[in-house]
Amino acid sequence: MSDSAIAITNLIYHYAELIDGGDLDGLARLFEHGRICGVENGPPETVFAGTARVREMYDMATRIYEDDGTPKTHHNTSNVQLYIDEAAGTARSTSYYCVTQATPDLPLQVIVTGHYKDTFHRVDGVWWFDSRTMFVDQVGDVSHHLKF
Repeated sequence: MSDSAIAITNLIYHYAELIDGGDLDGLARLFEHGRICGVENGPPETVFAGTARVREMYDMATRIYEDDGTPKTHHNTSNVQLYIDEAAGTARSTSYYCVTQATPDLPLQVIVTGHYKDTFHRVDGVWWFDSRTMFVDQVGDVSHHLKF
C-alpha cells in the first residue's frame, strides 16, 4: 500500500474515532479544507464547508452524553475502495459504515448503516477531506444519537 493510500485510509478511520470519542472540534478540523454534503448534488443549505460549519452541523445533529462526553456510538468503517491520482494530488473513495449504540436507555444495537462517497486532496503534502457525502442505507432507532 502506498504512503498516500495509508494516509487517506487512516483519515477515513480517524473520522470514526473522533466522532465516537465526542471530539467534535477534532472532527470538524478534518474538514478545514473540505465540506460535508448532506445530499449528493444537493442545494447549498445541505453543504457544510470548513471547520466552523462542520462543527455547527454536528452540534445541531449529534447528541453528546454529559456523563462521558461521547455519543455512545461505535462507527465501523469497512469495504474501503480507494482511487488515487498522485500527480493531481486528488483521490476518491467509497466505503461502508455501520453504527452501533448503547445507552442507559437503549440496549446495544445497530442504529444505522450506509455508505460514504469521499473525495480528498493533498495540501502542502498532507491529505485532507475535500468532500464527504453520507448515504443512509438502513436505519434503526437513531433517537438516542440524533437530536432530530
